[in-house]
Amino acid sequence: MLVRVLERWQEQVVGVFRIVVGFLFATHGVAALFGVWGDERVEVFVWPGWWAAGIQVVGGGCVMLGVGTRYAALVCSGSMAYAYFSVHQAGALLPVENGGEKAALFSFAFLLIGFLGSGAWAVERMAVFGGRRSGGGSSRLPLTDRERERSVNASWSVNGSDQ
Repeated sequence: MLVRVLERWQEQVVGVFRIVVGFLFATHGVAALFGVWGDERVEVFVWPGWWAAGIQVVGGGCVMLGVGTRYAALVCSGSMAYAYFSVHQAGALLPVENGGEKAALFSFAFLLIGFLGSGAWAVERMAVFGGRRSGGGSSRLPLTDRERERSVNASWSVNGSDQ
């Protein structure tokens, strides 16, 4: 029973997760680019800070809106893995010791989004952009009971077997 409820809301939960993670990542980049919300402003074109902040704003915005979700999420995941290993890991082995918890969490959260797809409420899932599934129709999320029933009914009526 519980599994059925969880499966029923899976697309919506993935969508909310995508929106929240993308928003948090984008605001982190905005804080660094513009020196707001208590962060110091990074210098323009300085490696890696300015470029990382740009990836955070653009990538986080794309993930939040659901535009090129899988690609943007994988780029964001890679940038956070790079940040962890190049900045944080040198200080100590564990993220709790080296201050790399955010980088590690963002890296794995975006990796998960890259594999799951956009979930519900993504721009790329609008009919004008080609349909229901994220990533050009390659979502791995299982069909809901209603979608499965429609699919079966459609195949019966197409084959003419419903008469």
